[in-house]
Amino acid sequence: MRKLYFLVPGTDGKFACGGLWAELKTVNLAQQICSADVVTYRQRETDKIFLDDLLKAKNLDDVIFVISWGFDIAQLAAKLQKYNVVYHAHSAGYRFRLPASIPIITVSRNTMGYWGQKAPNSLIYYLPNQISDEFQNLHLERDIDVLVQARKSSEYLMQALIPELQKKCRVFVVNSYVEDLPGLFNRAKIYLYDSAEYWAQQGVSEGFGLQPMEALACGCQVFSSVNGGLSDYLDPGFNCHKIAGYSKEFDTQRILKLLESPVKGTLPEQFFAEYRYENIIKRFQVILAELNEFFDHKIQQQSNIPELTKIRVAKLFTQSIYSKVRKKYFRG
Repeated sequence: MRKLYFLVPGTDGKFACGGLWAELKTVNLAQQICSADVVTYRQRETDKIFLDDLLKAKNLDDVIFVISWGFDIAQLAAKLQKYNVVYHAHSAGYRFRLPASIPIITVSRNTMGYWGQKAPNSLIYYLPNQISDEFQNLHLERDIDVLVQARKSSEYLMQALIPELQKKCRVFVVNSYVEDLPGLFNRAKIYLYDSAEYWAQQGVSEGFGLQPMEALACGCQVFSSVNGGLSDYLDPGFNCHKIAGYSKEFDTQRILKLLESPVKGTLPEQFFAEYRYENIIKRFQVILAELNEFFDHKIQQQSNIPELTKIRVAKLFTQSIYSKVRKKYFRG
């Protein structure tokens, strides 16, 4: 099995974010199956391999480069075109295309559907992000009525709904890094998450949305947007509530009503099983085995299925119109 090199711009400072932590967690999972390392390509770090140094090696046929940083993908794919490359896709909506020679591993079914349309000739797999076992309901006394994290939250949430809720219940707003997030979720009764506005500004989708899932696992009631990857697992009315529902007054009414209701139990563990270590490591093993088989095949065979380019789509559309007109003419 080929060695995996996971490419990230850097692992600290300005590159520290949820997407980086998710990618590093994937590296740890990969290391349970095969040899895998982190490689940086923008920032040199003393304990990490730097991409330009690695590419000086003469033979890299026995490695796979895993690229994931959305805004850098087009440049990296071009730079690594003669090597074995896999795209680990989190968000969708970036304006680039990928050749069929680059398989795609998606973190959500929402993103898988996007690439299924954009890259119909590529191998595409689904490997959801992992929810760590530390995220579970500890059945503690909950002293926070409503919890919200400022980052990625909508203007409506922070400037309209939260001020209204603060008049009527105990609201805790997080605006910095939290060391013990499972502990914080276990203190909260309701968690609010509204990222649709944030991702609309970025021009790409919510890749997975770990925090609503983690909050649910800790026994929180969740009010959330259902954009992008959140639609994979959130089901308003059944396992969560839709935030920003028509009016501030209606949101406030629903949240306060829920706070007055008996505390609901945690969702059954089988709901989270798809996102726990045991399932993900099994899926990863299957995916890596198929990727290695594919890269063996790619050495001997060039791609020969026509790409679904804009020009080809236009040609197919023209042919379809011509065929319909021709049939109508001969029937007449």
